[in-house]
Amino acid sequence: MRNNHLIFLFGPTGVGKTALLEQLFADGFQVVNADSKQIYRYLDIGSAKPSAELMQHIPHHLIDIRDPWEQFSVGEFVKLADTACESIRSAGKIPVICGGTAYYFKHFYYGLPASPQSDPIIRERIATQVKEQGLDWCYRKLVEIDPVSANRIHPADGYRITRALEVYETSGFPLSSFSIPTEARDGLRPLIIGLTRDKAELDDRIVQRVRAMFSQGLEQEMATLLSMGAMPEWPGMQGIGYREFFIAKEHPSMDKEDISQLIIRNSRMYAKRQMTFFRSLPNVHWVHPDDTTTLSSLLDTFLADH
Repeated sequence: MRNNHLIFLFGPTGVGKTALLEQLFADGFQVVNADSKQIYRYLDIGSAKPSAELMQHIPHHLIDIRDPWEQFSVGEFVKLADTACESIRSAGKIPVICGGTAYYFKHFYYGLPASPQSDPIIRERIATQVKEQGLDWCYRKLVEIDPVSANRIHPADGYRITRALEVYETSGFPLSSFSIPTEARDGLRPLIIGLTRDKAELDDRIVQRVRAMFSQGLEQEMATLLSMGAMPEWPGMQGIGYREFFIAKEHPSMDKEDISQLIIRNSRMYAKRQMTFFRSLPNVHWVHPDDTTTLSSLLDTFLADH
């Protein structure tokens, strides 16, 4: 029966997912990372990557599997997460898919839409447009041809903007016109736990989180990445906590505090979008991270029933 076990654990940035892993999932579980920044090597502080000690205690999968200049699609995530879950179950453990990248959870649960396969020639042409015209120009183009998809995609998300433009050029139809499955794939019936805090509490935690990142050496981490040739076009550099440094390079008057405040603002906006997306998923048990009594009860009931 253990092979039927699967747990989703998600919530907005700064809500306290990692701390909860240590409290409730230390024994008998392994984690499948569902954070789009933590898949990248060298992005440790800005992605709030779990510590080496925690990953030694609770094995994590899909951490440090790409270099920051490499693309990583949601299709790759679903495939690798499936493989990781099989491996975890083979070891007699229970997989916990944990993170904050909402569309990873959505497509793992429902499957992928039947959109056209990638065309390398068209993709290269769009990549050239991004370099020559800029990502803002490409996003405005997407707003014109597919406003529905544009509304779902952050203006700094180069990969998803490129993919949406590619689908339109390949098929002549907007990405949003392709049907998305509405039933769970493969009979999935996970325990879905959503972590939530009130806005004031989460806002304060985001401030503390960003301050901690700077005290832990975020500026030095970014300097190392720049010495490696990091550019704003790199997929790994488009995440919050990294892209703000490139904005600062374009505005020399920005100092450390300005960058910090920009990361805080962007993180708060992102947390709001995350919650909107997460609330569209079915059968979510919304719980405050400090309510370990309810969380333990949910977990015990689920394991007993499966």
